[in-house]
Parts: sequence; C-alpha cells; structure tokens
Amino acid sequence: MPSSHFTYDLPHAPNSVLCEEHIEQSFIGKLQGLKYDYRPDITNRATLEKNFREKFESLNRVRLTDSEFARLLDEIVTPDVFTASKTLRAISSFTRDDGTPLNYTLVNIKDWCKNTFEVINQLRINTDNSHHRYDVILLINGVPCVQIELKTLGISPRRAMEQIVEYKHDPGNGYSRTLLCFMQLFIVSNRDRTYYFANNNARHFAFNADECCLPVYEYADEENRKITHLDAFAAELATMKKAAWILVTSLLTTATKACWGKSPRFIPLARHGQY
Repeated sequence: MPSSHFTYDLPHAPNSVLCEEHIEQSFIGKLQGLKYDYRPDITNRATLEKNFREKFESLNRVRLTDSEFARLLDEIVTPDVFTASKTLRAISSFTRDDGTPLNYTLVNIKDWCKNTFEVINQLRINTDNSHHRYDVILLINGVPCVQIELKTLGISPRRAMEQIVEYKHDPGNGYSRTLLCFMQLFIVSNRDRTYYFANNNARHFAFNADECCLPVYEYADEENRKITHLDAFAAELATMKKAAWILVTSLLTTATKACWGKSPRFIPLARHGQY
C-alpha cells in the first residue's frame, strides 16, 4: 500500500485539554513534513512483516519465496539486542532454497538517500498473555528502529519509560520475537518534556533511582541548549534522518554511558527526580 498523503494537524485546543491522540497526530504531521512516509495500514505483526519484505527485496534486488522469507525472519530475529544491532549494520549472508548464497543488508550505509523512512502508529503486537500497543514507531527500510511513547500534558514522561520497561519484561514480548528486536532508541514525551534512551538486553533494562542500567538523556542543539518540546525535537529528526543518526550513534552497552555524556549534543539527566 502506498504511503498516506493525509497530514495531521494539531487541533486548536488549550494545552490543558490536549490528549495523547492529539499530541500523536501532531507529531506524525511534523514527521510527514520532514518527508517521513506515514503508513496507517501497518497496524500489526503481519502488515509489519509484509512491508519489511517489500523493502528488503527492493533494497537487495531479490525476490524471496515464502519459505525463504520465513527462514530469513528466523535467522535475523533475536532476543539479543547486540546481535540485532550488528545485523542491522552489517552485510550478512543467507542461503536460498536452491543452495545459492545471498549477501544482503537491512540498510544502505553507503548511500543513505536510498533508504526509505516511514512512520507508523498504534502498532499492536500480541504477547503470551496480553497485547502491546505502541504509540509511534519510525521505520528504516521497514525495520523498526525508534519507538516514541507519548503521554498527555500533566503526566510525567517517566510513566512512558516505565511502560517500555514493563513491555520489555513481559513474556513473549515483541522485542524478543518479532522485528521489534531491531529497536535502537526509545523517545518519551508529554509534548513539553522529551527524553530518550538506548535499547538494551532485558537483564540490563531497568529503571531505578541511580540510572545504573537505564541512562536517560535530553537532546541539545549545537550550543548545548536543551531541546525539550516535542515539536522542536521532531524538527531535529530531519538532521537525524539525513545523517543516519539513529543507526550511527545508538550505543547499546552500559559501558557507553560516559561517551553519551561527553557529547555536546546529548545531556544526561543526573537523577530521575528531574522529571
């Protein structure tokens, strides 16, 4: 299905009555203005995988059989964040049904203009005991790379962080057994305050007072001024997209916390009480 040309606009309403849906619609509209294709047809695991297959075949100039695509998914989907991250950035090999090798990539690292950038919302993935619904996800060549969870004004973004952690620890969650395993970055916002943090394996994906396992950051401009409003943050995504910021700078080990903190464009939070 081609991308939607419908553009969301923020309803004219006082800040106090803006609901999550309005904030979400406005954010998607901003991304559309930055040339992200909005895909309202991608709402579940089946449509997510169908879109990924189309993008994979186009990028690698190949047509896979149904059995080949099923095996490909079995090979690349992993609960290990680091393995998924390497696969996302590497040239990998796959054996086709006739025994011939296929060297493939998930993203075009050499020529980023040849990658496709899409935005989806309200994706639903079933777990062992329930289902999860994700507010907004950014796709690169059909691969889910960035998740944005939104809360209404007056609700701390901390609640969105806690929700993501809960999702990660739910048995049978999408991060461990679907294409969501390639998620690199999480962004949380209540429109006025916006934070982000990198993905990590579940055993290190905790949310405690010391932030020893889940360092959280605010984005900053070239002069180290915080960019906290969601609209301004969305504008920065244009630069992130062009420079493949998501894939190049998403650091996934706890050992990289100091590196993120040293960067002039990323401001780590000292403690959760600042939320």
